[in-house]
Amino acid sequence: MAPIVNSLSPTQGPAAGGTSVTLTGSGFTGASSVRFGTNPAQFATLSDTTISCTAPAGSGSSGVTVTAPSGTSNSVTFTYLPAPVISSVTPTQGPTAGGNSVALTGTALSGATAVMFGGHSATITGNTSTQITAQAPAGAAGPVNLTVTTGGGTSTPVSYFYVPLPAVESVSPTLGPTLGGNTVTVTGSNLTLTSAVRFGSRAATGVSVSSDGQLTALAPFGSGTVTVTVTTPGGTSLTGIGTPYYTYVAQPIVTGLSPNQGPAAGGNSITITGSNLTYTDSVMVGGTPASFVTVSDANVVVVAPGGTPGNVTVLVHSPGGSSSAGYQYTP
Repeated sequence: MAPIVNSLSPTQGPAAGGTSVTLTGSGFTGASSVRFGTNPAQFATLSDTTISCTAPAGSGSSGVTVTAPSGTSNSVTFTYLPAPVISSVTPTQGPTAGGNSVALTGTALSGATAVMFGGHSATITGNTSTQITAQAPAGAAGPVNLTVTTGGGTSTPVSYFYVPLPAVESVSPTLGPTLGGNTVTVTGSNLTLTSAVRFGSRAATGVSVSSDGQLTALAPFGSGTVTVTVTTPGGTSLTGIGTPYYTYVAQPIVTGLSPNQGPAAGGNSITITGSNLTYTDSVMVGGTPASFVTVSDANVVVVAPGGTPGNVTVLVHSPGGSSSAGYQYTP
């Protein structure tokens, strides 16, 4: 009586072959061949009811048969699964901390059992025949091989890059006008892939990266003291103790001078009254730099330089802008 194949375990495997398959049935004693379709398999007869074999390479569905001195058995189907193929990855880079969602597009992706970022396993959150979404695991900065494993085998690797967290070490200047628009230089590390610079919650414009350690940006409008952060595919720079701050300075306002006139020889003291004078960084009297002392947010005392008799302008400047008032040199 010809052998009988009752079942296979497993019933499917990769097209490349190599799957260990156990056949159960009867009449296996003295078996001379096991075939998957027309392709012979390496096998070992364990008993009259059990054969262990290694599936050869193949495609589609193949009938598995056993031939013994008494004849050839019935056929039981073994299904070859195509190897998964990754055609694209979005995004192709992410933070070393992981946790970001990555979409893998390709073919034969259904039934994924593993998505590996280098030696680290990702959490699969979605799976169809053409796309897998996965939560990237943590990894060391640098490139890794990204692969998908299904019943059809493991895909050819594609590259994924772990980007280190950016760091902001200093900003210059640290003061600027509430209207923004001034250029601020940010120094730090891992800045090459900067996608955004924020002053507090507001995004800067005109971001230009000159090196991995430096960039410039145009400050947005704002008020008070804020933290400057940089965002890259590696994440957003940390804030807290040790991180630099940027302070918005209101435009100075000059409301009066006392006295508002003095000798052309100069040397007399002028008290400037107004508001937002704390950050005064220069005072010009008739276009000539003057020595000054900031007394309070409302008062600055200036030593008048010499000048030509006539009316001149006293110009007060700070990171917040400028304000002026008239002064007269007397003969």
